[in-house]
Amino acid sequence: MQDGTPATALYPPLESTMAGLLDVGDGHRVYWEQSGTPSGTPVLFLHGGPGSSTKPDHRRYFDPAFYRIVLFDQRGCGRSEPVGAIAANDTHSLVADIERLREHLGVERWVIFGGSWGSTLGIAYAQAHPGRVVRMILRGIFLASHTELDWYFVGLRQFIPEAWESLWSIAPGAHWKTLVARYAAMICSDDSAVAGPAAARWNAYETAIMSIGESAPMPPAATTDAGAIARARVQVHYLHHDCFLKPGQLLDGMASIAHVPAILHHGRMDFVCPPVTAFEVARRWPAATLTFHSQAKHASSHPALEAALVAATKATRDALRDTSRP
Repeated sequence: MQDGTPATALYPPLESTMAGLLDVGDGHRVYWEQSGTPSGTPVLFLHGGPGSSTKPDHRRYFDPAFYRIVLFDQRGCGRSEPVGAIAANDTHSLVADIERLREHLGVERWVIFGGSWGSTLGIAYAQAHPGRVVRMILRGIFLASHTELDWYFVGLRQFIPEAWESLWSIAPGAHWKTLVARYAAMICSDDSAVAGPAAARWNAYETAIMSIGESAPMPPAATTDAGAIARARVQVHYLHHDCFLKPGQLLDGMASIAHVPAILHHGRMDFVCPPVTAFEVARRWPAATLTFHSQAKHASSHPALEAALVAATKATRDALRDTSRP
């Protein structure tokens, strides 16, 4: 572009038209917002993490003239209250929160769009409420299996030994579940002198993974000490409890959503979520199409992934238009 701004496939920036805090019980209030066309086809954006949050650019994957764009911050995340809270914070509760939000907004059925942990939560929600999902668009597929987590905490030592050694300095030689348990205790400490450094090491490990092969390190996911602790606290809480999923739960449950049309995109060079997971999901999902992107990694900001995701929302838009015609 002439002004030096990198080209993007995203739609132009837009503001939310409605927002609020929905009381979902258990002392939690989740932030939600809406943009686009109020009478349009509802689409729900599910952010990653666990522990991350929504951002203004997340609205820009969708045609605002067609979609009613809904974003929300999961329990303990972003603008939801209380931030960093892990009590009564589990996958079952998040699925229930999505249903409460759907009812609150008067939505009958919606498109589900999610990446990384957002894909996990999207699949969990769709399996629990298949009648409420019209189509799905997922990126960076993650099922929270022990195989994936073994890769994340053990296998990646081969690529980032410095960050790996720093992460494991508190539990050398232990099993990764013991490592996670120790980080959970430290990051959830009320003593910031304990929680802060532990959260910094925890978050730095993820940043190191995201930076593999990049010319410059990826920016940190949180920009304040408090934000870094809150984000890490929610994430380690979920990983400490196997993301509150039974072994093989989501893969074994694919039959319940086999009929739901889905578009899946995954970076071939994704070091965070190995591509084999997306492959296994697609094998059990007859109505899904999977595309690997040879140079893309995990970040949705990679030009190929970004363009593919916008193209997926356009293809979904066009398909829904066709089905609505007499």
